Amino acid sequence: MSTLRTRTAPIRLGTRRSALAQAQSGHVAAALEKITGHAVELVPITSEGDTNRASLSEIGGQGIFATRLREALFAGECDFLVHSLKDLPTAIPDGLVIAATPRREDARDVAITRGGTPLHALRAGSRVGTGSPRRMAQVHRRAPHAEVVDIRGNVDSRLQRVASGELEAVILAAAGLSRLGSDSPLRREELGLAEWPTAPGQGSLAVETRTDAPADLLAALAALDDHDTRVAVTAERAVLEGLDAGCQAPMAAHAVVEGGDIRVRAVVYASDGGRRIGLDVTEPLNGEYIRRNGSGNGADAADGAPPMHAARAIGLSVAHRLLDQGAADLVSREHPSS
Repeated sequence: MSTLRTRTAPIRLGTRRSALAQAQSGHVAAALEKITGHAVELVPITSEGDTNRASLSEIGGQGIFATRLREALFAGECDFLVHSLKDLPTAIPDGLVIAATPRREDARDVAITRGGTPLHALRAGSRVGTGSPRRMAQVHRRAPHAEVVDIRGNVDSRLQRVASGELEAVILAAAGLSRLGSDSPLRREELGLAEWPTAPGQGSLAVETRTDAPADLLAALAALDDHDTRVAVTAERAVLEGLDAGCQAPMAAHAVVEGGDIRVRAVVYASDGGRRIGLDVTEPLNGEYIRRNGSGNGADAADGAPPMHAARAIGLSVAHRLLDQGAADLVSREHPSS
C-alpha cells in the first residue's frame, strides 16, 4: 500500500449502498479530506443485509451488513470502511481494527406518526412497524394494545408507509433521520433513553481498516476519534458480548461518560415485552473498579487501568449480573457473539 504522501489516487471509503449509509459515510469522508488534504471517494458495496429481504430477527446477528464490506477491504477494493456501529459484530476479525469512533449523534429512538399521537396513546389495534426485536419488545411494553408489524426497508419507504396510512407509526433511530436531513411532514416523538434505552452503539459510527494500513492513514483516521464516545460504546458492546446474545437480541445498553465515571444502563426484554431485567450502574474509569473487583492483570491494578480496559470490564460485569438475574431465559444466545 502506498502512503498518503505518495499516493495520487483518492482514498477509497467502502460503504453500503443505502442512502443513509452513504450520507453518514459522506460526513466521514468530508472530515478526512480536511485532515489529509486528499480526496476521499465513496465505494458503494452491496451487503447481504441489503439484498436479503427476510426479517432481521431471522437473519440478523451474524454481521449481515458487515461481512461483504470486510471482504472488499481485505481484497483491496477500498482503503477503509464506515459502519453503523450497532450493526457491527463485537468480534473484530484478525487483521482489522476500528481506527476511530467519531462523536456520537443522538442515540435515541423516535416514533413517527401522522398526527403526533404519542406511542402510548395510540388506539387499540394501531399498526406500529419495526424490524428490531428490541424495539418490538419495547413497543409491546409502551403500547400493549398496538399491533407490531415486522418491516424492512430504507428510511424513506418506512416513512411512506406511515404517510399512506398503512401503518400508524414506525420506530426509527434519531441519528439516521438527522444524518439524512429528513424534512418529512410527519410528526416525531423522541423516546427518552431512561425508559427506552437503545441498541449498543446506536448513533455511533465505526471507522474500520486493516491493521497493516499505512501508518499515516491510521493516524489520519485516529484523528476522527472521539474519546468519550469510544469509552461509552466500548462498555455498551461489552454488555452485548457478555450476554453472548447477538445483534438482534431484545436488549439495550447505553453508557455515558460523566467526568471520571461511566454510567451504564442495560435492559434485557422478553420478546413479548412482558418481562424485563435491567441494571443502572455508575463506576469509576480510573481503575478503581478493576482493583476492587480483581479484573485485569497486576499492572493494570497497580497503575490504573486505561479507560477502555475499565469500560470493557464494567460492561462485561453488567452482562454477568444480568445473566445472574435471569437474562439468559430471555435471550437466545449464539456463537460467535455479534
